[in-house]
Amino acid sequence: MTYKLFYADGSASQGIQMVLEELEQPYELIQSTKDRSKQRPPEQIKINPNGWVPVLMFDDTGMYECAAITIFLCDRHSEMNLAPKINDPDRALFLQTLVYFSNSVQTAFQTFYYPDRFTDSIEGEVSAQRRGIRRLRETWSVINDQIGNNKWVLGERFSAVDLYLFMLTTWFSSTNDHPKVEEFPNVKRIADAVVLRPSAKLVYK
Repeated sequence: MTYKLFYADGSASQGIQMVLEELEQPYELIQSTKDRSKQRPPEQIKINPNGWVPVLMFDDTGMYECAAITIFLCDRHSEMNLAPKINDPDRALFLQTLVYFSNSVQTAFQTFYYPDRFTDSIEGEVSAQRRGIRRLRETWSVINDQIGNNKWVLGERFSAVDLYLFMLTTWFSSTNDHPKVEEFPNVKRIADAVVLRPSAKLVYK
């Protein structure tokens, strides 16, 4: 079976592509876009009417939401040990961190990059962006403290949550007054290790 991944550069779909690479699964990339004013593949819209990527197709069906796809793929191919199994003590931290990335960290980025989603007026968009920047610093500080002296997010074991962390660090923009990743040394240490992996080199070139 070959997965189909609807993707766009600079989006969360690159995180899923890394997961597929780490799991050694065959997949086909289907070009889409983050620009909601442009045409997107009908098959993608059928699965995710929001129009966002990533969308993963498999077994004549599909799903969206990056964190959900990550968990699904890791559990479906559990023999690759990219995530703690159901009864593993690290499972709770794995799930907690993925959901925090999705609900809190990504929302902070969205508040900056898509301020129109968070205010009723054009005048309010600059304020929303300022709040997004402050929220980036708040949420990444939580993750940095959580990691502590761990080699990886979960301790000594590499997992898909490290890929997700790296993906999110690529969204920082120094030209937009975002905090620098160097402000979060534990985060940077893990990102620097992930970027050396073949999956990251392939996806981010």
